Amino acid sequence: MRRTTLDKELNRSRKGYKKNKKNSGKKGIKIFFITCFILVTICCWIGLILLYSPYAGFRDWLITTAMSTMSHQYLATWFYDDETINDCLARNSIEDTSNVTDADLIDIVDYSEEDVVYENEYEEAVLKKSANNNDYKIIEIEGDKYSGYLAVIYEPSRVRVEASKYLGDNGQYLTTISENTGSFVAINAGGFVDEAGDGTGGIPVGITISNGKYLWTDTYNGQGGIIGLNNEDKLILGKYSVKQTKTLSIRDGVTFGPFLIVNGEPVKMSGNGGWGRSPRTAIAQRQDGIILFLVLDGNRTLGQGATLKDVQEILVNYGAYNAANLDGGTSTSMTVHSSLINDPTTQSGSHRTRPVATAFILEPDDSDDGDYSVVSNKVEY
Repeated sequence: MRRTTLDKELNRSRKGYKKNKKNSGKKGIKIFFITCFILVTICCWIGLILLYSPYAGFRDWLITTAMSTMSHQYLATWFYDDETINDCLARNSIEDTSNVTDADLIDIVDYSEEDVVYENEYEEAVLKKSANNNDYKIIEIEGDKYSGYLAVIYEPSRVRVEASKYLGDNGQYLTTISENTGSFVAINAGGFVDEAGDGTGGIPVGITISNGKYLWTDTYNGQGGIIGLNNEDKLILGKYSVKQTKTLSIRDGVTFGPFLIVNGEPVKMSGNGGWGRSPRTAIAQRQDGIILFLVLDGNRTLGQGATLKDVQEILVNYGAYNAANLDGGTSTSMTVHSSLINDPTTQSGSHRTRPVATAFILEPDDSDDGDYSVVSNKVEY
């Protein structure tokens, strides 16, 4: 009798424990779902505030970044009507200038025969060469939302365009182009057809010229135009036909834009320039003939990258007299002796680059076996 009573008590205890455990499990699941609901609600409210608040900063960044691409414009059109998008683009734009470069204003200087006086820190950074290296210098650039490199090329006669071996079908990685040419420094150059967002870099836009040979001669209706060097080693920018490029004796050139500086005058822009924040590549020439290659990385986190205004400001500081934006985004890349030195990223933040159609390269020269260290200076913005 006594054992029966104990068994009953034990069974009641077990049933109570199981019931409490079951209730506790249900309670835990309930708390989990409530927490998830609260977090999702908070995220939705934050998203709505960012997308539709009176503060236009995030909205302008999203619209201009998305609309400057061919394959990701839906990121803007999902959330905003045409009127809002057009208003944003009107407030953030760069003039598609009709001005063209005046080559007579460029006077190539041989600094080995000059007494150099540095006017400011930027002049010193450019003109003070690295030890035993008369070919180029690499300056590290650091900003709040971007980082990258400025290559100073001292002999413009050795800068030329190199194209993918498979132009018309596929592009090549910049590292491969660099290896094939033995280039000291190289950057990606002109744009290429990429309407679906998965272009192979095989079909360049507009006109492509390499060492006097016309590799591609399509019509181009975008901002900018020809970005090329003539037989006097001067950077020429303008909207030119094939016939005009021949008249101008352009030996190497690609097509893209927009132009950023023409004849020493920064091109007018409003807001962020209308192209949002993204990795950027640009080429420029100073009035003394020195060529500048610039790459800026971004997109590591939301809102990272450089605007066209950032690029223009950096190039103005370093004395650029003519400058143009080149293909950016995942294409942005710079190699030094065939090694990639920047950190290309996609819109999603993946660390990778892509095949490109064309590149600007610094040809090798065996006359100098100098110090080819990657970073010589670091300048913060």
